[in-house]
Amino acid sequence: MTESPDPVIELRDVHKSFGDMEVLKGIDLAVSRGEVVVIIGPSGGGKSTLLRCVNLLDPVTAGQVFLEGEDITRPGVDLNRIRRRIGMVFQQFNLFPHLTVLDNLTLAPRKLLGVERGEAERLARDLLARVGLTDKVGAHPRRLSGGQQQRVAIARALMMSPHVMLFDEVTSALDPELVSEVLDVMRDLARSGMTMLCVTHEMGFARELGDRLVFIDGGVIAEQGRPADVLDDPQQARTRQFLRKVLR
Repeated sequence: MTESPDPVIELRDVHKSFGDMEVLKGIDLAVSRGEVVVIIGPSGGGKSTLLRCVNLLDPVTAGQVFLEGEDITRPGVDLNRIRRRIGMVFQQFNLFPHLTVLDNLTLAPRKLLGVERGEAERLARDLLARVGLTDKVGAHPRRLSGGQQQRVAIARALMMSPHVMLFDEVTSALDPELVSEVLDVMRDLARSGMTMLCVTHEMGFARELGDRLVFIDGGVIAEQGRPADVLDDPQQARTRQFLRKVLR
């Protein structure tokens, strides 16, 4: 896929260190509007750290991150304003256990955006219908399966009307039979034109819906391209070695 001259997300020579350990070693990546970029690689290679740098959960050590042309790593940036435009869903669901599904979804829009309760609840019900959980409006998280909780987490992120969605191994904590229901929601988002960065080990999803596959190893982008090209004919020895393990 040809990158847009005005990418939604752009990382320029991004480095991230934790003490003496350099996790990201100069990442350059541009993501076009509506593009689905799937990130794969070995554990500890820097995939999740990259997403956390995009969402400003981890400040970059060096380099710049741009959101719709704005340098969001500059000093003094309003973090809350930026994060409203970037939705993120994690491996763990992070739902408030004492709140119902409806209240989990409406809390942030009401408190951070000043949305009236009635409007917030209308949007929440629409999103719950979209992720197939209309009947769980009044349920508490403990009454939901892992797949249902993850779908609630996705709907909660969408409540802020983000311009970009980040997914960090959102199916890795689920039992195998629950994975498909979460991937179905992600498929719907991708087909609707949402810009997405997805760290995943689900190679079938990467092949089906990814516009670009990025292989990260040792804190650098070792290879990238169309998912079918990278999965079927990887050019780098390290990519071939990794894929032999995960595709067998």
